[in-house]
Amino acid sequence: MYVFENPVLQRELLVNLRTNRAFFLLAGYQLLLSAVVLVAWPTDQILDLTTNPKSAKQLVDLFFLGQYVIASLMAPSFAAGAITGEKERLTYEMLLASPLRPGAIILGKMVASLTHLGMLIMASLPIIVLCLPLGGVSVYEVLAAYLGLIASVILFGAIGVFCSSYFSRTSNSLVVSYLVILPLVILAVSAWIAFADYGELRLKIAFLIFPAFAMTATILMCSAAAGRMLYPPDVGSEGKDVIDLEKEAEEAVGLVIQPDQFPDRLFAPPKKRELMPDGTNPVYDKEIHSEIFSQGTLMLRLVIQISMLLAIPLMGIFLFWQIEHCAWFAVYVVVFSMLVGPVFLAGSMTSERERQTLDLLLTTTLTPSQILWGKFVVGFRISAVLTSFLLWPLLLGTALNMSFWSNWAAVLTMFIVVVVVCLVNASIALASSLFNQKTSIALLTTYSILLLLYVGPPATLAVMQILEFRPQSIAAMEWIGITSPFSALFAIPLDANLKIFFDDEPANIGNLKVVLGYIIFSLTLVTLITGAMVVRLKARLGLSD
Repeated sequence: MYVFENPVLQRELLVNLRTNRAFFLLAGYQLLLSAVVLVAWPTDQILDLTTNPKSAKQLVDLFFLGQYVIASLMAPSFAAGAITGEKERLTYEMLLASPLRPGAIILGKMVASLTHLGMLIMASLPIIVLCLPLGGVSVYEVLAAYLGLIASVILFGAIGVFCSSYFSRTSNSLVVSYLVILPLVILAVSAWIAFADYGELRLKIAFLIFPAFAMTATILMCSAAAGRMLYPPDVGSEGKDVIDLEKEAEEAVGLVIQPDQFPDRLFAPPKKRELMPDGTNPVYDKEIHSEIFSQGTLMLRLVIQISMLLAIPLMGIFLFWQIEHCAWFAVYVVVFSMLVGPVFLAGSMTSERERQTLDLLLTTTLTPSQILWGKFVVGFRISAVLTSFLLWPLLLGTALNMSFWSNWAAVLTMFIVVVVVCLVNASIALASSLFNQKTSIALLTTYSILLLLYVGPPATLAVMQILEFRPQSIAAMEWIGITSPFSALFAIPLDANLKIFFDDEPANIGNLKVVLGYIIFSLTLVTLITGAMVVRLKARLGLSD
């Protein structure tokens, strides 16, 4: 019932592994890892394998860390829709009424969602085997790394399934999963690098401590998800949760959203109690007053509390202690905006398709510009307000620390970069929603584009520096940083006042060309995306299917 005769597991495996996406994902994953090994392969004419060559060790570490980050980002995308997918397909009620035990359903969903990712990890074994003869890394370290990777994937999959049991939309489950997983990934990567010189200790942690912690957390979260299916909340027609906002506010733990008070009304205004004024955009009015709260406030409350919980220690570290690395706090704000912002726009148009109301929307007297403007302003407003909550610590820290007083222009530039990031995120998410059929696909498409634009350039330059490429080659590739806010943040000039604790280090002279290039590129990209969306919506070709 749980494994061999589990109909949920059998059905999910057949559906997931027989798609074209599964084949292309496996091929792309292998090609990406092969490219990393090929680029990082030592170019020395003679390798002294008796001295554990540094280049070989860097190659293996780069391979493992790259695979760990990729797998960590992919695990929630497979598991976060395990239960919410049933709710969106209107089959959740039938699943609850089946004779299957809740534990069997959760186990089947989780195993099926992670099987494909497990195949990707196992398929990378032949590639790492090619690196072992180079030396620098023992077989035991490889086994420990793979054991830690598998335990992490299972843990992250359990987090995705756990979040999926509490939400009605895959997008909400996915973003909360990412926010929970992000600090765990950073902690794991930092620990692996920090213990690089303590091989025995790192092996014990990877073999004993971390797997035990991961398995315990996995069992607890899966048990909680199964218990929620055994005693589900009030379920209405077609398996949709019945949410009472007043009761939810009474039972909420921690933060409570009060739409009639500031600043909550900025991103979640109270429900309407009067007629819509003349001249108001009905799309904007409907989205801002009803769409946000249609699935309750749990996602918003978790997003705000988790983000602020992470912001407090980061504020102390980067704005008061390691102040020469203050750009890292702005990087955290950008990552938060990149994860959360698209959620409120990736379903703008796809949700109309899923509710079969797009035809009605397109046959109204509203122009395409009015429809897009109403959808865009709502999503941008919410994501910008949520992001601004994290800008207050940046403003407070720079105001209280006198070292930043002579760097007011740099701090202002950080604020400008964050605003531009919110604008780009919203534009790409809305365009993905317009050109895709499902909200989950639109959200994953948005994340893929943002990762390519934001993370791709600095990651490429970092790999080139680690592998000691020629300075001329690195300098020639710096221009690709104009697509990434991360490159722009680290290129902001800082004066010597931020080096008061490190007098032997030069001040960061920055590179204003990268900063200005990023702003110009982003505004141009937003303009082009807006034009493409207007043309697409005007044509109405394939949008009413």
